[in-house]
Amino acid sequence: MSKYSAELKIAACRDYLQGELSCQEIFDKYDINNGKSSHYKMLYRWVHKYRAYGENAFIHYSRGNRCYSASEKLKIVEEYLEGQESLEDISIKHGIPSSETLRQWVLLYNANRTLKDYIPKREVYMAGARRKTTIEERKEIVEFCLSHNRDYKTTASLYGVSYSQVYSWVKKYDSTGEKGLEDKRGHHKKDDEVGELEHLRRENKRLKRQLEENDMVVQLLKKVKEFERM
Repeated sequence: MSKYSAELKIAACRDYLQGELSCQEIFDKYDINNGKSSHYKMLYRWVHKYRAYGENAFIHYSRGNRCYSASEKLKIVEEYLEGQESLEDISIKHGIPSSETLRQWVLLYNANRTLKDYIPKREVYMAGARRKTTIEERKEIVEFCLSHNRDYKTTASLYGVSYSQVYSWVKKYDSTGEKGLEDKRGHHKKDDEVGELEHLRRENKRLKRQLEENDMVVQLLKKVKEFERM
């Protein structure tokens, strides 16, 4: 989140454009630190945006207050790819909540995935974003995430899955490769379908369980006898 409010930025731009105050006087008036060279550049950026887009340049639109059709998204992405304006400038122009949203559309377009009608949804960290996937989808999702600097959030948003799903798949892939992406739920093999070593492991578990159950019975009988002596 920006250190300076939209109201402060708008007021500073108006003062600058009126030409009655110097940059240093504007810094002093609005308590913008000490007028370092970086702050002069920051003020000039504010003014540039204000001249181009007015107050909308600093208004952070709330998520969910606007939808975009697939065709509208495509036009906006193509406008950006023409290279005339930055992500931020085009986002401001079209009232997109943030340049990150537009960046996701561009990534989706460059990945040759279909641009769909956009309806802002809950944050991808939420459990509700989870959905079932095939092994092929998981491979594609992991490959995309790894090729984009492990950007879990963007990957989750693009593919309509949760952040935790993407993180878990990448972690499994790092550990055991594509085999780690297999969904083993509900695929328990029968004893005659496994090798000798696995068969022995299962038999060992069964014996342990039986011994534990027998021990519980013995302890219970002892309790009963102690109770009868009372």
